[in-house]
Amino acid sequence: MSLTNAQYDEIMRQYNHRQLKAHEASKKLKNELYQKAPKLARIDEEIASISVSQAKNFINGNTASLIGLTESIQKLALQKEHILQELGYQPQDLEPQYHCPDCKDTGYINGKKCHCFRQAEVDYVYKQSNLRTILKRENFNTYTFQYYPENLIDPESQVSSLELARHAAAKSKAFISEFDQTHPNLLLYGNTGTGKTFLTNCIAKELLDSGHSVIYFSAFQLFDILAKNVFGKSPETAGDYQNIFNCDLLIIDDLGTEVPNSFTISQFFQCLNERILRHKSTIISTNLALNDIAGIYSERIASRITSHFVLLKLFGDDIRILKKLSD
Repeated sequence: MSLTNAQYDEIMRQYNHRQLKAHEASKKLKNELYQKAPKLARIDEEIASISVSQAKNFINGNTASLIGLTESIQKLALQKEHILQELGYQPQDLEPQYHCPDCKDTGYINGKKCHCFRQAEVDYVYKQSNLRTILKRENFNTYTFQYYPENLIDPESQVSSLELARHAAAKSKAFISEFDQTHPNLLLYGNTGTGKTFLTNCIAKELLDSGHSVIYFSAFQLFDILAKNVFGKSPETAGDYQNIFNCDLLIIDDLGTEVPNSFTISQFFQCLNERILRHKSTIISTNLALNDIAGIYSERIASRITSHFVLLKLFGDDIRILKKLSD
């Protein structure tokens, strides 16, 4: 997910446009308020003049006068606040209203990429792997339990399909609410067509909407990037590889559909382990049973998953087939 110069320039143009728009809106509001209350303009001019004097005195070492100048500014600020309140505003309303107040729409904080810039990278290059379009259809507003019968019992857990689905949905919502505090991980497993990917998309939408960086890969795509980082290294693949570890949430869909080998398995372990160490959340969905994960991917990987992931099972008939039959 590394950006080309052209891609980077395009994103920065968007940030510059946001900054310009915020400053223009702030300037427009100030001018409107100056028209309504001319005294407000005079106060701002006086505050600016005193601030210049304050800076000159500080540079010249004349600290004795600084207290008086500061008091003058405070008195003027109180007058300004009173006038604004009469007009129905607060002082902060006159400041630029940035799209991202954390970086003030610069994309950077102390020389490091802001969380909003990291998400802009994800959106630009991956187009969220079409997630944005999918999430309009698959989210908690459209999530339903109607395809999980209460009388269909999972032979392994002796729990009904409906109860398993309700438990998984509740845990998924808890995953979202605790995301920034506990950095949780989820493994959604069960037979084909039971809504694992749908539930994963529900989680992804909530986190994307709250400004978190989310990357979605099928297991095949992930393993391909892990392999290319070693055998076909390029600036582009290196960027892809780093973003696997840096994103707030990594979604690995359909684990078990790829063809693993000893090398990709060791890389997969490194991926999971490194994200755990960095306190970065991961969601894995798979049709495999827990025992199969250990058999295919090693006991080490199974151990990491069982000890660091919340395990959620879904069981039932293939919902995709049920939907087609009902159409």
